[in-house]
Amino acid sequence: MIDDGKSSTREEQARRLAESLKRQLGAFCPLLMERDVVELMLNADGRLWVDRLGQPMTPVGKIAAPAAESFIATVASMLRGAVTRENPILECELPDASPFDGSRFEALIPPVVSGPVFTIRRKASAVFTLEEYERQGIMTGSQRVAIESAVMQRQNILVVGGTSTGKTTLTNAIIDQMVKATPHHRLVIIEDTAEIQCAAPNAVIMRATDTVDMQRLLRATLRLRPDRIIVGEVRGGEALAMLKAWNTGHPGGVCTVHANHARAGLTRIEQMIAEVSQTPMRPLIGEAVNLIVSIIRTDSAPGRRIHEVVAVEGFGDGDYRFVNVEERA
Repeated sequence: MIDDGKSSTREEQARRLAESLKRQLGAFCPLLMERDVVELMLNADGRLWVDRLGQPMTPVGKIAAPAAESFIATVASMLRGAVTRENPILECELPDASPFDGSRFEALIPPVVSGPVFTIRRKASAVFTLEEYERQGIMTGSQRVAIESAVMQRQNILVVGGTSTGKTTLTNAIIDQMVKATPHHRLVIIEDTAEIQCAAPNAVIMRATDTVDMQRLLRATLRLRPDRIIVGEVRGGEALAMLKAWNTGHPGGVCTVHANHARAGLTRIEQMIAEVSQTPMRPLIGEAVNLIVSIIRTDSAPGRRIHEVVAVEGFGDGDYRFVNVEERA
């Protein structure tokens, strides 16, 4: 029998901590309830900035250093720890209660910064569909058709972009399309931070920890009977395990990687594989990755844009064979 008592206690603790943080964040707290807010960022000068989907970052006010330090200390207390000059960096997730809802939190205090700094990266409260991406002018119609076709044909998709370009939000839109196209598929999702949104009726979500890394989770994934394997982001040698899984009877996955454009995405994959293998893997990469979607930030509205959608048609004559879907169209 499941012990609901412990679960209720955890929920009550999360609610109380969230109430405390709400009081400390004060007038800025309602921003976390706005559907299009992606991130709140406090700079060392005390100025708070907001990043909204489809808009440039804008300042929304100031938080005094003592208040910011108190807010950071309260979050640290949740981990039964403290942020000090000797331990000035805090990484965690905020309480899984409104309005924080498990948002990712990163904070720094002096001496590594001149004043307290933090970012609150919200979990997606709603999934932006591929249709909305096209409607907002973030992607073209032919790019959307190429992504939808890749999903239907169970091709493996690599989403690439720099920091805060919206890779995870775009991945959520692709997963939404997977659920629409193949609602009967079993999805297995691996991530290290709870950001992926999935409405599939048959899905397993696993999260890496300090003691269980993504590579180990990928090995376990193969025994969970997945139809599609989705990886929130690859950062190291687990890239090889993912490609092998995609290539051995589990096609149709999606993954994100930090890179500035499509070709750089495959180069980054090569570098990560080199951490665990000296065997050249470019033919494997060319076979396993079928479509690359590159997203970038822009200075003008809507603030982000699909830079390119590139089909990978294998590896030969010493290089990958790329076809830009716009040219194909």
